Amino acid sequence: MKNIIKTTFVNSHNKLRNGWWIAIFIVFVAMTRPIYKPLKLLLDDFGIHANILELLSAALILFVTYLCVRLRKETMGSVGLDIDSNWMQQFGLGLGAGLIMVFGLAATVWLGGGVNFEYNFKLDVSFLLLSFYLFAIGAFFEELLHRGFLFQRLIGGIGFWPAQLMIASLFAVGHLSNPGMEGVSQIIGAVNLFVSSLVFGLAYYKTRSLALPIGLHLGWNWSMGSLLGINVSGHENAGVLISQISDMPSWFTGGEFGLEGSVLAIGVECVALFLLWHWTGTHCSSNASDKIVLKAA
Repeated sequence: MKNIIKTTFVNSHNKLRNGWWIAIFIVFVAMTRPIYKPLKLLLDDFGIHANILELLSAALILFVTYLCVRLRKETMGSVGLDIDSNWMQQFGLGLGAGLIMVFGLAATVWLGGGVNFEYNFKLDVSFLLLSFYLFAIGAFFEELLHRGFLFQRLIGGIGFWPAQLMIASLFAVGHLSNPGMEGVSQIIGAVNLFVSSLVFGLAYYKTRSLALPIGLHLGWNWSMGSLLGINVSGHENAGVLISQISDMPSWFTGGEFGLEGSVLAIGVECVALFLLWHWTGTHCSSNASDKIVLKAA
């Protein structure tokens, strides 16, 4: 009986099982939710600028991650936040790849008559910098939540692809209430979000770093919203260009949800997934169990 109780909590290496670490992480995240609004109001009363307050959600999830990492007697590098020159290179690679993916997608829809663009003379460089900052916060928050400690403990517990499918499902479901998520766009948009989560997850797995997925996420959202002026996951954005979606079928244009609601976006994400799968990556783990998880999952 004693052995059964012990093995319920610890593994063969006498370490707390991944499932319990996941539970601890979820409890910590749940504890931050009731304090978010009061803390934000308090900081606002102290005169903290609204743009700085946008950091609060990301700061809280970062703090929870830090607590869990320290409890495991590890560093933040263990979750892919060992920020150095290599990290920044991977971030830049992801940022560039995200830009290329979006411009390729938008160009295809434009050539097919699904969207028209005109220059927005009202915007300046300061807008681009601010929007980059805001989209960067969103990308950091979502990737740390979905590809950080929780995802990594899932990989350790159930294997890479089962963890991928679980997180991708949660990622897609979490966006179902977004504006423009209706009819055909809801189905296509959900599938696209599911596949994009697989891309971000594989980007982490190939590098053991959050730099590449954060860069990809930011490059995709910022270029689509702030450069092309297209709705990002249903949310309207001012951009360097003003986009006008045609009355062609929404399965082609994405409709009010934006290009992420187009079947072409799924194609772009699948190409990215294929290329990532065949990419050797920048991290070669000497841990045999890592290779077994990817092969067997």
